[in-house]
Amino acid sequence: MESYAGKILVLATGGSIAQTSPKDPTLLGDALVDAVPQLRNMTNISVEQIAQVSSPDISIENWLKLGCRINEALAEDDAQGVVVTHGTDTLEETAYFLNLVVKSDKPVIVVGAMRRPCSLGADGPTNLYNAVAIASNPEAKGKGVLVTLNSEIHSARDVTKTNFNLDAFKAPDFGPLGYVRNGKPHFYRSPKRRHTIASEFDLNAESLPRVAILYSYVGVTPDILEAVTASGYRGVVWAGTGNANLPKAIRPAASEAVKRGLAFVRSSRANCGIVERNDELDDDALGFVTADTLSPQKARILLMLALTRTSDPTGIQEFFDTY
Repeated sequence: MESYAGKILVLATGGSIAQTSPKDPTLLGDALVDAVPQLRNMTNISVEQIAQVSSPDISIENWLKLGCRINEALAEDDAQGVVVTHGTDTLEETAYFLNLVVKSDKPVIVVGAMRRPCSLGADGPTNLYNAVAIASNPEAKGKGVLVTLNSEIHSARDVTKTNFNLDAFKAPDFGPLGYVRNGKPHFYRSPKRRHTIASEFDLNAESLPRVAILYSYVGVTPDILEAVTASGYRGVVWAGTGNANLPKAIRPAASEAVKRGLAFVRSSRANCGIVERNDELDDDALGFVTADTLSPQKARILLMLALTRTSDPTGIQEFFDTY
């Protein structure tokens, strides 16, 4: 077992990794760390409780609080990294938000568990051990926010939950950045899209612009888009079929929404692939934005942050081309 210098802060938010019953998380962060006694021998570790909720209940307020605390902690000279324990259902969203607002190149690792602590073969202790090992490793510096479960290391931008098994978290387009073997991280590539210290987004706002995700399906009608447009939302992410396509029945309502100032991003409900701009639709003429490889849930996060900077579709598109 390797030992590392520097301080690691564990920020606990609840989730299945802390859930001893089917209903709510009950274990606090200190209990999670104490359940893995090797952690205290590995590094100088401290624990704080940011929230205690199941991951579907994570809020924007939780994100802002978490991001501010991470930036504050990593600004300390002897801070080496931060580990965030989190439920798996929205883990990828929290990780990507942090990837865009953390202002440090020090490691931030988001970790969860697919099996509760009381389950046979619970994976939380191993995942947490690996997360601390990654956060303590100098090679993790500068790679943006990372996610680890099942001994894999993923970029926050690319990873998504694909199933309910131990290997749930995958990056369908690009694969993992590396692996953890016998407690030691092994990296093979680095993210190329802008993140963390290179990001221009900040946490000065008390809230974020409201953005909805609308899902395309056979027979979808424009009234759902019209309702969102009339409800004070600043933006919409369209989870379209294939190359983020819009049925002809939806296009007039989408065009009208853009004219009324709504930001409209085309993403795909498929779990991989690049959304091609100006292919089946004239995005330039319609004022639409395309999401590149971002899933609808991650496109929503980037759009919320982009709208704190600009409402111009061309400017928003530049953010999607960059991040």
